[in-house]
Amino acid sequence: MQSLLSIARRIDAFTHQVGKFAYWLVLAMIGVGTWNVIGRYLGNIVGQNLSSNALIEAQWYLFDVVFLLGAAYTLQQGGHVRVDVFYDRWSRRQKALADFIGTVLFLIPFSALVLYFSWGAVIKSWQIWEMSPDPNGLPRYPIKAMILVSFGLLILQGISEAIKNWAIFSGHLPSPEDHRLNQEATDAD
Repeated sequence: MQSLLSIARRIDAFTHQVGKFAYWLVLAMIGVGTWNVIGRYLGNIVGQNLSSNALIEAQWYLFDVVFLLGAAYTLQQGGHVRVDVFYDRWSRRQKALADFIGTVLFLIPFSALVLYFSWGAVIKSWQIWEMSPDPNGLPRYPIKAMILVSFGLLILQGISEAIKNWAIFSGHLPSPEDHRLNQEATDAD
């Protein structure tokens, strides 16, 4: 189990780096969006268009990349939506089992299906060097490839989450609750 947990730690470290990269892309997206707004209004004042379809599409593409790259990081951080009607009252072991089952039966198979069904469209987009239909638009094929990257990252992080949740459920990894109780017991001594 320790070798699997070592793999999970490496996946987590990689996902964390991807999440930090996506964070910086948010700042780039805000910068491009700000310029698009300023350029539109300033352009009206000076009588020249200071923005372009390429800049508008760049803003969209940056949003897409942030969303697609951030999905695995959000999973790692426990930020995806859950229905907490029952889950909130369960012990950490019960939550770990539910998360393990959800990851193995739903997240990983769904992500694999997205990869399977997206693969052909992404390959075709690259084969024809698909471009935006808008004048001066950007190429579409790189952003479509990000779908494959995103769901590949989700599968990787799903594997990490499954390993960690199984380790918690089987008692090989103390849950955060166990760690807190042990710390409180140590502090009481």
